[in-house]
Amino acid sequence: MFIEPRQHRDDQHGPPGWIEVVTGCMFSGKTEELIRRLTRSKIANRKVEIFKPHVDTRYDEVAVVSHNERHIPSTPVSHARNILLLASDTEVVGIDEAQFFDDSLIDVCEALALRGIRVIVAGLDMDFKGRPFGPVPRLLAVAEYVTKVHAVCMQCGDPATHSFRIVSGSDVILLGEKEAYEPRCRACFHRGQRQTG
Repeated sequence: MFIEPRQHRDDQHGPPGWIEVVTGCMFSGKTEELIRRLTRSKIANRKVEIFKPHVDTRYDEVAVVSHNERHIPSTPVSHARNILLLASDTEVVGIDEAQFFDDSLIDVCEALALRGIRVIVAGLDMDFKGRPFGPVPRLLAVAEYVTKVHAVCMQCGDPATHSFRIVSGSDVILLGEKEAYEPRCRACFHRGQRQTG
């Protein structure tokens, strides 16, 4: 279970900042955990800003929404660097669907952390072919805290780590939900990959 670090203020070094990444396959509860952490920060009277990529309009144009329909207001941005401009005078920054941003997201998160901001990022670690997805794998390397969450394999019931695409298409980015993807464990994912060729 993730235990949130205390945010100390040090006159000599300034406020500490850090990066937290919540990752895993689809339907594993990444956004749910992001919303939980951001809600707790708001309860603690922290100044919170939340961002998501403008291409993610599945549930809502503006809000970050989990598969369980929990939501929190956010600001859609077209480029990761816009977050630096919009995240002034804040203590906590939440970023959802990180895999849809380009690699500049890593520099953005590091710059925010160096400003003394707690940065909480959620995103897929692998694409539908089981390959590292977008900037998330590099974010895992530079983050102070990493939480990998799991779904339930829809084939065998074991912990799921992969997002298996059940519709045809070769584009890496295909926005969809249960009609397009299902969570699978490693064995069931690779069995499905062999069957679909």
